[in-house]
Amino acid sequence: MTALTLSTAAVAGLRADAIVIGVAKGSASKPGGPVVAPGAEAVVQAYDGNLAGVLETLGASGAEGEVTKLPAPAGFKAPLVLAVGLGAQPQKDSGYGAEALRRAAGAAARALSGTKKAAFALPLTDPADAGAVAEGVLLGAYSFDAYKDQGDAKNGKAPLAEAALLGGKPRDKAYKAAVERAVAVSEELNRARDLINTPPNDLNPEAFAAVAQAAAKEHGIKVQVLDEKALVKGGYGGILGVGAGSASGPRLVKLSYTSSKAKKHLALVGKGITYDSGGISLKPAGHNETMKCDMSGAAAVFAAVVAAARLGLEVNVTGWLALAENMPSGSATRPGDVLRMYSGKTVEVLNTDAEGRLVLADALWAASQEKPDAIVDVATLTGAMVLALGSRTFGIMANDDDFRAVVREAAEEAGEPAWPMPLPEHLRKGMESSTADIANMGERMGGGLVAGLFLREFVGEGITWAHLDIAGPAFNEGGPFGYTPKGGTGSAVRTLVRLAERAAAGELS
Repeated sequence: MTALTLSTAAVAGLRADAIVIGVAKGSASKPGGPVVAPGAEAVVQAYDGNLAGVLETLGASGAEGEVTKLPAPAGFKAPLVLAVGLGAQPQKDSGYGAEALRRAAGAAARALSGTKKAAFALPLTDPADAGAVAEGVLLGAYSFDAYKDQGDAKNGKAPLAEAALLGGKPRDKAYKAAVERAVAVSEELNRARDLINTPPNDLNPEAFAAVAQAAAKEHGIKVQVLDEKALVKGGYGGILGVGAGSASGPRLVKLSYTSSKAKKHLALVGKGITYDSGGISLKPAGHNETMKCDMSGAAAVFAAVVAAARLGLEVNVTGWLALAENMPSGSATRPGDVLRMYSGKTVEVLNTDAEGRLVLADALWAASQEKPDAIVDVATLTGAMVLALGSRTFGIMANDDDFRAVVREAAEEAGEPAWPMPLPEHLRKGMESSTADIANMGERMGGGLVAGLFLREFVGEGITWAHLDIAGPAFNEGGPFGYTPKGGTGSAVRTLVRLAERAAAGELS
């Protein structure tokens, strides 16, 4: 993990391998070439005030994520200046915004892989900006090389080793707290990425549960793991039904972080399908190669609970990880089978590839028994949500419009694109079954909303609930961008942490 420091050192005399500065696009009122952002005044002066012109000559425009490298001016101890695009200039005195800084810092950190130390001279106006840059650096520097020969890793380059945030105030409590928060959240988010990227032959439900147990012990979190015998005894028919075809048995993991000063209790439920073949309703070729990521919801919940503990938030947070591997075999659940869920309801399984809602249903009912102030479930649940919102935005459904708005605000504050989605009552009729209380499939059109309506059936009466379908942004199959790597992204971790912070502040509604 990249080491972070706050520094007030003069940029020219700083011993580093690179100086990172921000560059914005020319404003509409003053069109033209790139504009050097605040924080880089000493660098501009060293270029005799013509740094913007030099960057324009090199083709820089200030577009978001654009990286331009140039030799440092005479007299600087660092040999390189790296200019990273911030996008459009902000309105007067409004600042660049946390997400623009986060993305720029992430792009720069990734471009500086193989570098020992970089000084970030990006515009910092307050502690929140420092926290955003710190997050961007730590998330952008992420790499997953556990399965590569260390001598054959991509480009042979290790992640950026150290980053100094210039303009930060090392002795200011608010700045220190912002960076410490960024470190805790980013480290846990990167741990979630590691889990998502781990091949399914090494991360089955039992292995995931062991990781959770180890982290719980380290951070003072109470943990309970229900294995197959305990799940059978408890009547968790949904989780057992999904895991019935696998040689690796399912697990339900409960993580409980408690604070003596807590006034609210937030329950988080994560879908943890460590590999999803589709079961008997087998996925076609081309649709199952990345299905190790189908436990991204559980990874997000796990990371958020640990982050809440590390931050010492004054709220009780319970995480439920519904873990199973969905495989076809002679013992697998068949289309047409009926499962009796933990709630007592029966479900006719019309499609074994609609398995996530089955494991979540049991975990939602288990979470409901503790009567929390709110429940939020997170899942890579439906391809329909990807079709609706694309690959970078997750959908939010809820049984309470005000709470759905709170969750969306938390996502916006965290820098995660999200969009509110409805739960149309007329779609519930499509899940009626002549054999069971409900079927696990309904109308094809609006399939993401149908899944949300199914989950709502298993939330305890009177409990506020939201559902996050992160099927789009959970796993990036394209190239890296900003602070987002290829592969597992850790989507929703920051939203959940922000929601826990709001709960601690009494802002759940």
